[in-house]
Amino acid sequence: MINKVTIKDVKVKIGQVCQKKRKDYEMSRDELAQALDISRTTIQNIENGKNATLDNILKVANHFSMLEDIFKAVETAENTNDNISLY
Repeated sequence: MINKVTIKDVKVKIGQVCQKKRKDYEMSRDELAQALDISRTTIQNIENGKNATLDNILKVANHFSMLEDIFKAVETAENTNDNISLY
């Protein structure tokens, strides 16, 4: 059986990580939104696995010092010889 990861799965996981990091830092959604100069609704949407722009997701990742890890993961994926389609 092949474990298929969907776009929705990734969005939900990103949302879970965002919410956990925000709570670990003892921040409200309002405080995080203000720190990133985005709306509280945007933070809520990210945390709920709803549509968000890549820019806003990367702002959150940068705020919680995860940007380098994401960059390394993308580089690793780029350097594999797997021919995997995103669709």
